[in-house]
Amino acid sequence: MRNGKLFSIIALIIIAVLAFVALYGLGPIKSVEDSMKLGLDIEGGVVVVYEAQTDATGDDLAKIMSQTKSVLSKRVDQLGLTEPNISIQGENRIRIELPGVKDVQEAMDVIGQTAQLKFIRVYEDSIAYPDMTINDFHGELILTGKNVSDAGISSDQYGNPAVSLKLDRTGAELFKDATIAVVNYEEKRGQIAILLDDLVISAPYTNEIIPGGEAIITGSFDFKYAQNLSTLIRGGALPVDLVEVQTGLMGPILGIDALKYSVYAAGIGLMLVIIFMIGFYRLPGVIAGLVLILYSSIVMFIMVGLNATLTLPGMAGLVLSIGMAVDANVIIFERIKEELRVGKTIRASIDAGFKRALRTIMDSNVTTFIAAIVLFYFGEGPIQGFAITLMIGIGTSMFTAIVVTRLLLKNIALIKAFNNKILFGVKG
Repeated sequence: MRNGKLFSIIALIIIAVLAFVALYGLGPIKSVEDSMKLGLDIEGGVVVVYEAQTDATGDDLAKIMSQTKSVLSKRVDQLGLTEPNISIQGENRIRIELPGVKDVQEAMDVIGQTAQLKFIRVYEDSIAYPDMTINDFHGELILTGKNVSDAGISSDQYGNPAVSLKLDRTGAELFKDATIAVVNYEEKRGQIAILLDDLVISAPYTNEIIPGGEAIITGSFDFKYAQNLSTLIRGGALPVDLVEVQTGLMGPILGIDALKYSVYAAGIGLMLVIIFMIGFYRLPGVIAGLVLILYSSIVMFIMVGLNATLTLPGMAGLVLSIGMAVDANVIIFERIKEELRVGKTIRASIDAGFKRALRTIMDSNVTTFIAAIVLFYFGEGPIQGFAITLMIGIGTSMFTAIVVTRLLLKNIALIKAFNNKILFGVKG
């Protein structure tokens, strides 16, 4: 009996502490509200729609749009944004939703550029300067951005920001041949111009052969420009030109209100469910209420730990998983009541009730979990957010219902004052 009391007290303290930390934080630990990342529909952000400029049709157009979407996805991932949603609209348009972005133009500058990188060996009788176009000097194309395997931020010999490039095997050989050619000029040096979208961004001279497949783009640009340029190069070149047809900055006011109302609705629903459980199942209903509070806290902490983004569809997934957690408790408690009615002791009824309910709970939760996996795999953006929160909720609900609830019931049953069938909803 002492062990039962001690376990029950410790469990109640843990649940209370977790709930308090989730709501208000504790010391260096922020509350869930302050730590949770919010999606576009709650936090606001940028919505951009681009139209592809191409005469392709049918399967060719579909292939181009798929490639364009893939490149844009890589660029957005490089920006480190939370749960971007990139989708193809109609035949030749792409919609990009970027939550948390406040500067529309900055986002467009990074994701919308064509980023067609070219290396051109400038002829000996010509000269290239930054900001020249490809038509302002004479030269020979050496290689393109397709031959660049990686790009990063570096610095030149003066400590100014620069972009370091690593070329693939073919690019390294072509670049080596180009440096051999310019070193053999009459002045024993020559230029290799680097162009982005046919505009010269750097035109360094070289007086030595570069065989290693590594190069540095230098120019009169700052760290931010170098960072954006390396991001564009890593993301790859767009296979088609894009024209902006719609841009919008979505404010967070509507989303925040919707989130608050969703939280209020979930809280009210949870309280009503707990009241019903207590009225119908007595002591197990009280335990179910405590376990649901524990369940909600654990789910929030898992989402924060996984750096997940909460969207309104994600809230729907959480509410659905709460309903499944309640459903699991109802199945367990009904099985326990059936065992008590046939004359078994409370502890024997708890063991038998959980054993009989386990298969039903597993079947329902596993099938729903599989459906969530399918939604996550084939869905995008908000659909994936819904699937993630649903999967987290299902896993947590199974743990709290099957493990935590059982431990609490078995230990409370050791306490003589609670060892009464009436407290389990069964008349003596």
